[in-house]
Amino acid sequence: MAAKVASGNTKVFQNHDDVHISFDDQQKINKFAKHNARMDELKVELETKKNQLKNVEEALEEIELFDEDEDIPFLFGEVFLSHKLSRTQELLKEVKEKTLREISNIEAQANEIKSEMNELKAQLYQRFGSNISLESDD
Repeated sequence: MAAKVASGNTKVFQNHDDVHISFDDQQKINKFAKHNARMDELKVELETKKNQLKNVEEALEEIELFDEDEDIPFLFGEVFLSHKLSRTQELLKEVKEKTLREISNIEAQANEIKSEMNELKAQLYQRFGSNISLESDD
């Protein structure tokens, strides 16, 4: 049986049972760790895209108050381009649609990775039982 022993600020892992880890087992553990890291990256990316979507939606609401003949600066890459209200609204709607597609793609990737992680988790817990911890800390 494995136990975590806390001494001061450090945690020491003590293994009371010798568990043989085969090459295939190690490959599964590595794959799970890579997927876990990728999930963390996708969470950050998803949060960023959701913030971008919120900003675009707010911009669409704000420019409704502008006059039709006013030039409105629109950030394209690192340059601001001035367009009339209708053209700026079109551009913002395109950005919104693109951002929604990106969010959907990120969520699909996350679901696919989560599914693979659940399969690996089941296999590894079946093999190692309580001698392995695959739960995230957050």
